[in-house]
Amino acid sequence: MTDKKDSLEAGRARRREVLGDAHVDRSDKNRNAFNEDFLDIMTKFAWGDVWTRPNLDKQMRSRLTLSILIALNRVDEFKLHVKGAINNGLTPDDIKEVIIHASVYAGIPAAVSAFSWANEVLTEMGEI
Repeated sequence: MTDKKDSLEAGRARRREVLGDAHVDRSDKNRNAFNEDFLDIMTKFAWGDVWTRPNLDKQMRSRLTLSILIALNRVDEFKLHVKGAINNGLTPDDIKEVIIHASVYAGIPAAVSAFSWANEVLTEMGEI
């Protein structure tokens, strides 16, 4: 686990590594006095404290994240994390298997949506 004082910087680095510079740069352009505290908390906690923990690799974290986002029906975050999963070394077939597996636990309608969202992102990325 990252040292607490370094969590924000580690989170910034991991977030860029997974989601890409373009996404983080766009997000940072929207930073303002209203949302900056939340963005720092999210970056420190989710990306610095959790995504940098040693016992799960980035591919497993991507698989878990995609599954949870399917179950919660969080389309925007799911699409973002499809890109992150590819950046973390997952293949379109890996993502397909995550969606199929999640269909048993999150439901077929959730998987139908997830296939549509993933297909859109993977096509835009030139992965399929």
